[in-house]
Amino acid sequence: MKPDLRHSIAAELIAVLVAATAGQPRVMTIESGLALPSGPFELGHRSLQSGLRDWVEQQTRHPLGYIEQLYTFADRDRAADEAQRVISISYLALAREGQAEPADKATWRNWYAYFPWEDHREGVPPALPNVIIPQLNAWANAAENASMRSERQQRTAVAFGLDEHGWNEDLVLQRYELLYEAALVAEAHRDKATDSRLSVFGSAMAADHRRILATGIARLRAKIKYRPVVFELMSPTFTLLQLQRSVEALAGRLVHKQNFRRLVEQQELVEETGTMTTETGGRPAKLFRFRHGVLAERAVAGTKLPLSRA
Repeated sequence: MKPDLRHSIAAELIAVLVAATAGQPRVMTIESGLALPSGPFELGHRSLQSGLRDWVEQQTRHPLGYIEQLYTFADRDRAADEAQRVISISYLALAREGQAEPADKATWRNWYAYFPWEDHREGVPPALPNVIIPQLNAWANAAENASMRSERQQRTAVAFGLDEHGWNEDLVLQRYELLYEAALVAEAHRDKATDSRLSVFGSAMAADHRRILATGIARLRAKIKYRPVVFELMSPTFTLLQLQRSVEALAGRLVHKQNFRRLVEQQELVEETGTMTTETGGRPAKLFRFRHGVLAERAVAGTKLPLSRA
């Protein structure tokens, strides 16, 4: 008699641990970059968050500061092991890369290695018009009927900013899901790990971890526009240019320097320390620190830090 797999269910805790270092967005990984820090929720854990903190510190030696729950995934067809139903409970955590030396099997990686089409700081990535969009168009044209073809074309246009649609940096998950549905990412071909499309469509990850990472990136990109969470990633003191570069790294877009600084000052997010730094390589620059009082002052109204387009 075959075992009843309806009761073979496990809960996994997964962390999207993000840092911004030297103007680049970084994510903590394990297993040579193939997975995010994770582990099963066990009876000994006091809570979901305490279980997550235990696993992350065990696997990476990195303490967790700011943390919030992202999403719960339980799709049967996206699991690596079909013999067990895994409920993945994901969290977004923010840190500073230098806070602790990672464990031997833990490494910080640039998140654009997994989503190269998301980095628009130097313009539209060539792979988008040259490879990705043509492949998606071919997938749309292969639809069974005209209605499905139109629906696929519309989703592609919205997700990737085609035609009258502008690029929306927040649609990270929608873009990845579209590529998955079109079978253009390696996770859709787990039996073909050597697929040549990997370099164009980013590095694959175990199970559904790249999907979870996309969710974390989308959440953070949206959040930096209305909550000052970016300061969780900054050193205690920083220049305004360093702050700008960190925001640009997370958003994957450049911002207008003067408008950005005006917005930061108008929102009274920072205050001068009275000291200067020459580490920027140019003229001495003023050092600032986050004005923590802004959190209490604007707990209800929120603190906007929108992306100013160049």
